[in-house]
Amino acid sequence: MKLLTRLSRIVLLVLIFPGCREKEKVLAPQVIVLSSTDDIVPLADSLVRPVLYRQIPSLAGLPVKETKEKFIAIVLPAVLIARHHLATGQQRIRQLSKKKRWSAEDSAYYESQRQRFKAKNIFDLAMRMSTHPNSITLAQAAVESGWGSSRFFKKANNLFGIWAYTDKEPRIPANEGDVFLRKYDDIAQSIEDYFVTLGRARPYRAFRRAKADSATVHQLLPHLKHYSARGKAYTDQLKTIIDQNNMTQYDHYQIDPQYFIEK
Repeated sequence: MKLLTRLSRIVLLVLIFPGCREKEKVLAPQVIVLSSTDDIVPLADSLVRPVLYRQIPSLAGLPVKETKEKFIAIVLPAVLIARHHLATGQQRIRQLSKKKRWSAEDSAYYESQRQRFKAKNIFDLAMRMSTHPNSITLAQAAVESGWGSSRFFKKANNLFGIWAYTDKEPRIPANEGDVFLRKYDDIAQSIEDYFVTLGRARPYRAFRRAKADSATVHQLLPHLKHYSARGKAYTDQLKTIIDQNNMTQYDHYQIDPQYFIEK
């Protein structure tokens, strides 16, 4: 009885003094406008500073090893930011799946995400919002952007050659025909779109299933054969890039906790 009385008092204090509740922590990315490649923050260890780079200069002319190091240092923070954003949304969806009554805001959020990922139901949506190891994303970014040399990357922050389908979204023309590619404010937006593409499109159903079954990096790669018309040659190239550049080391990298602030 005494225990129940004590718990009741604690609940009452929390209700009376809402400031006593644990504050929510949110990510506070940093924006760096690059004047030269020397301003790129190196990856010192597995705790990564969440930096979004603007006006990324050409990496051409640098030694090959340095080009790769700079490219990964630019892209990996954006990968982690995009993954955090999707993980936050996924957590909200999982909380909604356990909630008996939804507010109008809850319903609107669920429906917007369901349509975004073309999900059948809330459980399917949570699965589709899952991301995958950093090494795969880095390898695809390297291939699709030519290690940061493509016009789409330099002019539109578009790492993966993602198309624009309407003239209502920012875009740039492709090399020929009436094809346009999306233009992003930063590469984290490009990476999030890439995750959404793999989460919603039918050709990647096997990839999503394998990911849900905790497949390893090399077990996942063959399921990306539909990302390129080159098929197996494309996934073999991804494997080679991951192995030669030891990219699986980045699978354990995470955002430095000091960049999460109380809201």
